Formats: sequence, structure tokens, C-alpha cells
Amino acid sequence: MEPQLKFSFRIDIRVSQPVVVSNDKKYGKRQLIPIVEGKVHGDVNGKVLSGGIDSQHIQPDGLCNLSARYAILTDEGESFYIENNGIRRIPEPYRAKLFGDDMSFFDEIDQENIYFKAVPSFEVYSDNLRWLNESIFICSAQRTSSGVFLDFYQVC
Repeated sequence: MEPQLKFSFRIDIRVSQPVVVSNDKKYGKRQLIPIVEGKVHGDVNGKVLSGGIDSQHIQPDGLCNLSARYAILTDEGESFYIENNGIRRIPEPYRAKLFGDDMSFFDEIDQENIYFKAVPSFEVYSDNLRWLNESIFICSAQRTSSGVFLDFYQVC
């Protein structure tokens, strides 16, 4: 049986300036990007709580391995935790810019030319959100100069 994808919700996250741990031509760039806030729309509605972090390792060839961790508070007052691990690959002409400080170039790239996918796992604390733990989800993302859009799909 071929799996199908069902859209579940979108998270629009705003980030602040990254803390650059290392920026080395041989080993790549390691950065920690604070998650400031965000909104959630779809089968889940609510907001992203401040205090999350997006840990990224940008390899010398521009491939980015990322692991983001953050919490959501739903409009019903229930919270849950997300750990989202994935990769991002951008077109070769833009890769050197990943090692600079100005990420505004992300707004110039056609989103169809960026591969940005992740596999989330959820930690839920209520029966109303248990469905998040009862299926596999994938995430397709879009980076902007000030944040990221994350579309979550349930694999059916």
C-alpha cells in the first residue's frame, strides 16, 4: 500500500540572531538559533513558546543538518514538545553565503530549489493530542530571512 500524506498544521517561527559556535572552512559552521515566537494553524492552533533552539551544523559543502526543539501552547491551553531533525540543501551559487551573517539571501532563492525536510517527534501531555504520537509525520519547511515556515504532514 502506497503511503499518502495528509496536511496537519503549519508553524510559522520567528528566530533571532544565531550564536555562532564555530565557523571553519574545514569543519563547517555550527550555530544555535534562538526560537523567539511563532503561530500554529491547522489541526492544531496555538503559539510557539519562546525558549526553543534550532541547532545547525552547516557542512563545508553547504549541506545543513539541523535539530530544532521547541514547545507549543494550543488555543485550548494544552502544551506539547517537538523535536524536529532534518536537512536543508540550497543551490550551489548561494552556499558560500551560509557562512556569513546576512541570511536575507534566502528571500531571493526560489523555494522550489531548496530541499528542506525533517522528521518530527512529539511529546504530548494530554489525550486530545495523543494522535500526534499515533502516526508518523514528516515536515516540509521554507526558510526566510527572519524565520521558517514548517508544514507538518501525517503519513497515512
